Amino acid sequence: MRSRIVMERQVRRGGLMRRLGTTVAALAVVVATPPAVVAANAVVDQPWAAPMAPTPLTNLAHLDWLGARVSPPAQARHTTYHLADEPKVGVLWTYAEPDGSGGYRHVGGGTYDPATNTWSQGAYNADDMARAAVVYLRHWRFTGSASSRDAAYDLLRGLTYLQTSSGRNAGNVVLWMQPDGTLNRSAEPKEEPDPSDSDASYWLARTIWALGEGYAAFRDEDPAFAAFLRDRLDLGIEAVDRQVLDRYGDYLNIDGQRTPAWLIVDGADATAEAILGLSAYVDAGGSSPARVALARLSQGVAALAGGDRRHWPFGAIRPWALSRSVWHAWGSQMPAALAHASVTLDDGRLARVAATDSFTFDPWLLTSGGPDNGRLPTRGDPSQIAYGADSRLQSLIATAQVTHRDGARRLAGIVAAWFFGANPAGEAMYDQATGRTYDGISADGIINRNSGAESTIHGLLSMLVLDQNPDVAAIARTASIDSRVGTVTLQAEQAQLSGDARAVTPESLWTGESLFGGTGYAEIGSGGSVAFSIRPTKPFLLLPVVDLQPGSSAVTTFRAHGRIVGRVRSGAIGAQGDSPAPGALLPVTLPATVRQGVTRVSATTVATSGDTARLDAIMLEPVVSRLVLSGDGHATALLSNASARTQRTHVSLAGHGTTRIASYDGRGRLVKVRFSPARTVRVMVPASGFAIVRG
Repeated sequence: MRSRIVMERQVRRGGLMRRLGTTVAALAVVVATPPAVVAANAVVDQPWAAPMAPTPLTNLAHLDWLGARVSPPAQARHTTYHLADEPKVGVLWTYAEPDGSGGYRHVGGGTYDPATNTWSQGAYNADDMARAAVVYLRHWRFTGSASSRDAAYDLLRGLTYLQTSSGRNAGNVVLWMQPDGTLNRSAEPKEEPDPSDSDASYWLARTIWALGEGYAAFRDEDPAFAAFLRDRLDLGIEAVDRQVLDRYGDYLNIDGQRTPAWLIVDGADATAEAILGLSAYVDAGGSSPARVALARLSQGVAALAGGDRRHWPFGAIRPWALSRSVWHAWGSQMPAALAHASVTLDDGRLARVAATDSFTFDPWLLTSGGPDNGRLPTRGDPSQIAYGADSRLQSLIATAQVTHRDGARRLAGIVAAWFFGANPAGEAMYDQATGRTYDGISADGIINRNSGAESTIHGLLSMLVLDQNPDVAAIARTASIDSRVGTVTLQAEQAQLSGDARAVTPESLWTGESLFGGTGYAEIGSGGSVAFSIRPTKPFLLLPVVDLQPGSSAVTTFRAHGRIVGRVRSGAIGAQGDSPAPGALLPVTLPATVRQGVTRVSATTVATSGDTARLDAIMLEPVVSRLVLSGDGHATALLSNASARTQRTHVSLAGHGTTRIASYDGRGRLVKVRFSPARTVRVMVPASGFAIVRG
């Protein structure tokens, strides 16, 4: 398996850096709840009365416009269903940008050569064709649309043409195709693997996703085509078996922590999307090898879960097996994948992992800034895209289905509000009139008005969910951010340094497995100190972000107004092992809670043998964080409790009518619900739990 840095993953994921211009499952299926997942509750959180569905949010016009049909020339090891009789296959343009006259123009990947009408990458790619096929399949199954059925058929034929059908790379997938249907196995700039069908890849995982949902949809509708999809899916599973699951049961040593060695491209993100397809396939009567692959891949994804409400990664499933420090919203469908797999495999353990991610991590994520492209571990890349928001929405809906805990649906509505304005730009990212979803929001809140395939696809996947769940959609339309009180990060190199302490600007902020925030870090030798001035605030937890290094003798003591909050041993990390770099950049939660009104935090290091501490930043985590939204005649507040004790606070809402105050524990179980006519209400937030107030 190849190691790679997060930036490389983002480039291979679909050109994120260029599109943003900055830094770096079946739909709503009702499933039986595994008995091990849901315990009896004293308080039952009943679904609220769903409003009447308005005009459908889902508009396929822009996705249809991105589509095309080509007749590929004869190319060895590549063919598809009924190619001789139907020489044209469905494809999808990768990007779209404004043409200056109010419309858009198609754009391929890389540099365009007008002399040959080719792009250095290609015009169409397997990643987007696979996911667009999922959109059409879900729309067809939800609405009965014949045009969506036909579009799914065409795209699945085009996608399987990209799959290598024989030879040593059989089952793998070529990523890029030129406008005339010629395959480009080695793109420029290069992507891993190179050639693109020489190993397991994101596009293999997404092909399995589309083929699994395609087989389930066409099994009764068109048995002959379904049989073809089954054969190609089994070919893809064979590729996963020989290239990924050949290491099943092996573990990597990542800075002293074991992580599974049998994930597609070492990623729970890519693997989760394959799991979605495998679950659909096995549910529809798929092969025994598919069930085995599903169980083993799900086990690997679940193994990357960790932390709790107080400790990194705050209950999340990490996306990359080679780093303990990285989480990103794009591709974060791990809870959705495990929720579906838990039902298919009748394995309640998988559902519990999904529930922890949804009910513990998501409240923290929402109150601390939303679905960022990179928590590395600080907000190293706070740009946001539809892929990230949709991944969180899909996961919460899937968690709601397997746990029957309605709090997940309410959280899903808050996540989905991103598309309607609850984002750093404060503007809608989805245009219902055209079906366009914009390509992203930069770190400084500027919208990229391009509307390429990936953003369009994930915007539509979210709209399909909202159309089928109008109760969730109603919350999503409350989408103006009134206030957000969440994690605050202060960079150490910008603080007051004294004694043997200095600001360091490294040649690269990328460590090999994570990212220093700001311009670098503070290097603190024995006797050196760093002091931070902070605004007076309510009680908070203090999480220094330290580049832990094996064998370091440095011990750093943190104080708030002279009172010791805790200590961090820089050597408290295991050996490098299989990690791309020695040590790990990690937030370390200190044991004491900092009292209200503190305005100064300091850190002093003691070390021997010339060792130093590398302090990247400090994270100030409010004991109770909050996000308050308004709009559409309503208001919504989310409050999250980082402490081990129940907290009581007040929140003021806009809107009108009766206010519903619901409190949930860290497993998403409803603890208390009450109603009030007041606009300022008292809220009880359970220990390590959350509350949702809706008025």
